[in-house]
Amino acid sequence: MTHATPGPAAAAEPLEDPPHGWARRFYLAWVGVMIGFYGPIQVLLPNQAEALSPDHKEYVLSLVTGLGAAVSTVLNPLWGALSDRTTSRFGRRLPWVVAGVTGGVVSLLILAVAPNVAAMVLGWCLVQGTLNATWAALTAAVPDQVPAVRRGAIAGWLGLAQIVGVVVATGAAALVPGRGGYVVCAAAVVALVLPYVLLRRDVVLDPRDVPPWSWGGFLRGFWVSPRRHPDFGWAWLTRLLINLGYSVAIVYLLYFLRDDLDRPHAESDVFLLTVVNTVGVAAAVLVSGVWSDRLGRRRVFVIASGVVLGLGAFVIALSPTWTTLLAASFVLGLGFGVYTSVDFALITQVLPDEAARGKDLGVLNIASALPQVLAPAIAAPVVTLVGYPALFAVAGVFALLGALLVRNVRSVA
Repeated sequence: MTHATPGPAAAAEPLEDPPHGWARRFYLAWVGVMIGFYGPIQVLLPNQAEALSPDHKEYVLSLVTGLGAAVSTVLNPLWGALSDRTTSRFGRRLPWVVAGVTGGVVSLLILAVAPNVAAMVLGWCLVQGTLNATWAALTAAVPDQVPAVRRGAIAGWLGLAQIVGVVVATGAAALVPGRGGYVVCAAAVVALVLPYVLLRRDVVLDPRDVPPWSWGGFLRGFWVSPRRHPDFGWAWLTRLLINLGYSVAIVYLLYFLRDDLDRPHAESDVFLLTVVNTVGVAAAVLVSGVWSDRLGRRRVFVIASGVVLGLGAFVIALSPTWTTLLAASFVLGLGFGVYTSVDFALITQVLPDEAARGKDLGVLNIASALPQVLAPAIAAPVVTLVGYPALFAVAGVFALLGALLVRNVRSVA
């Protein structure tokens, strides 16, 4: 039955670890969500953009991913805020997990049959809008269920789940002809999230603890003053910059392989690079999250991750060859693995309001979604005017700037 925490305790800091069964199913659910979110970005969407508009593929891909990310930016905090107030007997997060997966599967199937660019835009916006409900609910489940001193280890595995999801989806896109990869992604989302839902472990809110509805109060709650909560503001900005650096580095990877390196099997190359990247991520998350928990330190790990990401991008910029790209993919994986291991733990420790975790994490998740809007908008003119090496240099600058600014987060060691 659903794990219930009645009354004001629902917002209290958890003191005991969740059962191991919860953690395993939680990781599987994250892999499923990452397949739905990031799987299409590497191969399926670029191929579809090229098939529908071969002469304007870069701009079509920028339009599709940019509008989808804009939808994500708006809806992620909205779903999180609504989950904070949900008083279902099944819990406050689980209903949104189920609703998001249901909508996400339908949306992926719409993408699979999209006959034109407009339908492609609609399908990807629906994927972003619906799966963000699941994303927001799963994100908020961590501070609901896991003590702060254990979140580095949990966050590390979440980073690995993200990259494993990309590997699975990229492999499916390379192996399944045409748009069948979308169908594979949809099936994987359901299969991997279902065990977590069936466990039915969630916090149940007492309706008496939910404040009366007010549109004004609800909307005002999305503004978190950086003056009153400076650490929250700096965490948001550094997250934006480091994610922007990573997004800029990978947004046109398929086109870079085809157009600049003249690789004849670019889809398979993307899959290989993703596997190499995953090895780097796995090597980092298996150590950095646990190490961060034991040392009780977060900032130094996030700083190191931004530096490593920046250096990896600069290496590609200085030597844009296939051999360099293979080596740099591993380096980028190391940096991203350290970052995902520790950044999520850090941001859960600067949330202004325990009763509004879902909403506040949703606001922070804007810093992860917004780079998907900004990266194509930055990448298209840079590639057109200067070329791909300059694009990787820009990515390195963003990552290094994020690493520099994380030092301003004062309340977390």
